[in-house]
Amino acid sequence: MAKVKTLADLRNMRNELQSKIQLRQNADHPESVVQIKVGMATSGIASGAKEVYHYFNAELSKRNINGITIKVGDMGYCYAEPTVEVLVPGKDPIVFGYVDVKKADQIIEKYIKQGELLDGIIPPNYQTIDE
Repeated sequence: MAKVKTLADLRNMRNELQSKIQLRQNADHPESVVQIKVGMATSGIASGAKEVYHYFNAELSKRNINGITIKVGDMGYCYAEPTVEVLVPGKDPIVFGYVDVKKADQIIEKYIKQGELLDGIIPPNYQTIDE
């Protein structure tokens, strides 16, 4: 277990534990909540993904949004770190690149709350073949 040296450390531990509890509570119906996956590989962390993760984690509960923030590994878009995948119930997942705290706020307010698309969406890197 990590040592708690400051009040910020304690808050971070609380937020992470609340996120894990929420994840367990919503495990039966994960499609019913907003899921935010933050790429936390080395390149993501070096680009500021920890701050983005903690911001999403804190703001979802502050803004009464039924959602969870999840740490994931490399998403394959290292050129656009930090990257965040947002899955809103009933919609396809969208990956945003170059996400900082300001962009995270826009994602919450405009995309999650209002359903508006934003700049910074990384298009899927696959194609379908229609015969």
